[in-house]
Order: sequence, then C-alpha cells, then structure tokens
Amino acid sequence: MIPPKAGAPFTLTLQTEWVKTLFDGGTITSVNQRKIARDASGRIYQERWYLVPKNGKIQSQMTTIQISDPNKHTHYNCFMLEEPKVCELGTFAPSTNAVYMNQGPLAGPLPNDAGNVIHEDLGKQLISGVETAGTRDSTIYNPGIFGNDLKMTVEREFWYSPQLGINLISRRSDPRFGVQMFTVTNLILTEPDPKLFELPEGFRVEDRRDTAQPVTD
Repeated sequence: MIPPKAGAPFTLTLQTEWVKTLFDGGTITSVNQRKIARDASGRIYQERWYLVPKNGKIQSQMTTIQISDPNKHTHYNCFMLEEPKVCELGTFAPSTNAVYMNQGPLAGPLPNDAGNVIHEDLGKQLISGVETAGTRDSTIYNPGIFGNDLKMTVEREFWYSPQLGINLISRRSDPRFGVQMFTVTNLILTEPDPKLFELPEGFRVEDRRDTAQPVTD
C-alpha cells in the first residue's frame, strides 16, 4: 500500500518473488517487477505486471497503469492489454495525511485456543540509504484449525520507512501458499518525471465514480 504522503517524493522499482513448495520438495518461483512513483503533492503512479516463471522464457507484460491524485480525489485504472483503450475513473478518498502501517495481530493467545502470536522488534537498518524499522509477527496455529495435523506457523516481516511511509522489504511466509518477498530497489528520493502522471495517449476515460463524498482533511 502506498499512502499519498505529501513532501516525500520518490521513484522506485518493486521486485516481487513468490516461491511455492511442491509435494516432492521442489519449488515453483514466479517473479515480476514494477515501477512506483509519488510526487511531492502526494500523487501516486503505479504499474501492474503479470507474474512469470523465474528464469523462464515467458516475458512479463504490463497490465495496468494506476494514477491517484489525493488533491483532486481521482483514481485512474488504465488497462494496457484491452481493446478499446480505456482508463476507468474512480474516487480516491485518502488525504495526504493518511498513514498506512501494517497492523499485525496482537501478541498473545488467539481466541478459542486457536494458537498464539509472537511479536518481535527486529531493530533498525538502512535500506537504499533510508532508515527502516523491522518487525516480525509469527502466528502459530494449533492442529485442527485448518485441518492441519501439526502446528502451523505463518510469518509476516516488514521493514518500514517512517520517512516514506512504506515498507522497503516485506516477507510473508505461509505453508499453504509459499513465501512472498517484496523488495524495493532503484530508490530515488527526488521529484519523479511529471509525465508519469499523465494518462497514456489514445485512451478514453470512462467515469465510474459514484456519489460518495471523498475524505477531506
């Protein structure tokens, strides 16, 4: 999640890797990378790309460009692979004071003897020259909660930058789904190219906004 934080511009590449373990002990790894940018006014540019096999022959494709403006309360989804070329316009409610932080489960026992949660503070580290604070939440489920015959642990680890209001590293490990890793690279802490916030040429806008009022400061 990228908050529309004002006064903290950046451009970055988000690397995604998803590793799923097979019954025979092998793994399937899918990857993609996408550009994300935010300007000093809080506007957000994001790309969406298909996940593809790691080191495979299939090339990823960009599926969507998303442009959000907290000042105009607009959000565009531009679908790159569809015909006709359309950008759907919706309402973007969060203000430039919005803060998105991952709130994990509270440490301690889960209700109905389902298990327990362990919270760890991992300290601080510099990532791409930016200070981050690390946390890890381990949820240990007792047997029988999901039909599991043994205890099962789900881990969520985040390295959060208060300066930017985003995680620079996120790791989620769940035996049912595998390990998902999100890593920020190519981080540039300057104003991004303003052309990123222009709609792609040749696209028609379809207004899908409803009558709901946006959140204001």
